Amino acid sequence: MKNPFSDEVYKKRRFPKEFPIRGEYFRDQTAILHSMEFRRLKHKTQVFFAPENDHVCTRIEHVLHVATICASVCKGLNKYGWQLDTEMAYAIGLGHDLGHAPFGHTGEEALCEALNKPHSFIHEIHSYKIAEYLAQDGLGLNLTYGVLDGIISHCGEKFERSISPSSILKNLDEIKDRASIPNSYEGCIMRFADKIAYLGRDLEDAFMVEDFINAKDVPEKIAKRLGNKNGEIINHLVMDLIESSKDTDEIRLSDDYFELMNELKIFNYKYIYNNPRMLEYGKFCKNIIKSLFEHFIDLLQKFGNEFEKYKTLNLKLDRSFGAYIERMNDYYNLTKESKEQIIVNFIAGMTDHYAMEAMRQISLPKPIAFIK
Repeated sequence: MKNPFSDEVYKKRRFPKEFPIRGEYFRDQTAILHSMEFRRLKHKTQVFFAPENDHVCTRIEHVLHVATICASVCKGLNKYGWQLDTEMAYAIGLGHDLGHAPFGHTGEEALCEALNKPHSFIHEIHSYKIAEYLAQDGLGLNLTYGVLDGIISHCGEKFERSISPSSILKNLDEIKDRASIPNSYEGCIMRFADKIAYLGRDLEDAFMVEDFINAKDVPEKIAKRLGNKNGEIINHLVMDLIESSKDTDEIRLSDDYFELMNELKIFNYKYIYNNPRMLEYGKFCKNIIKSLFEHFIDLLQKFGNEFEKYKTLNLKLDRSFGAYIERMNDYYNLTKESKEQIIVNFIAGMTDHYAMEAMRQISLPKPIAFIK
């Protein structure tokens, strides 16, 4: 099965350049891996906020899971005559969550509330914005169209039984919501891979939380057919995705496994994502982001682009913010983004740990230093 457009379309970049040794998509993988935004994912929430356990999944592990699942499905379908690019799929997986805020989806909701506008911060769109424009102090990562399209169209929260690529070539800058359908089969696989990656892993992580849930709580039908271990769940869904798609022109699950995946989603939402303890932690996370937003609004209103004044401020956080807007000054002068959006971009780039440290700086006094 082939994609609806030519290779030239998917390999097009904002700044044309050839990569004869690495190839187009392997180059995109390395560009993502070396970016500051990718490195920060190791301290960003997947589900559990700022976990003090090295075995609990963070955002960086999630994207690696997604990348490997994407590539695995491509390899499986290629054995049946499909012509999918595993390196393109892997690159989409690596880059799909570059724009996630600290504290996961709770952080995303908090930024929307700070802007006082529903759906004003959408991590899929912000991931694209980082990759194309914000990374490297406003230069972007210069990724291919195929990878950028897969990133902005990945929508891991929408559960569809089947999907096929859109034959309408999009202007990615014009996308403002989650309705975009990928222009490639690799992008369609990404949408399934995202869900397959997080449903099982989130379940396993929840089992490690004290007084939370355990394997016995998983409905018998799910445990028997999908399993209650991440590896089992991934294997069952990946194999079904390949088998159900191989003789069609779409990426799809069988009716049976689509129903099982939805039942697991319902279970996870009820007992993990909407668990009262998680919702209570979420309130604290939202308060942190709201307080930081208000703090930076005050700073920008007071000092604007007077970069030298930021350097004299007592808080390291304030000096870092001043250095950020100075580095990004050329980009923001060009785009004319609002003060509020500039602050959202800065906060969205924070890790959970940095956001909490920033909160300490603005809410707790600096310790008094003694000579002896």
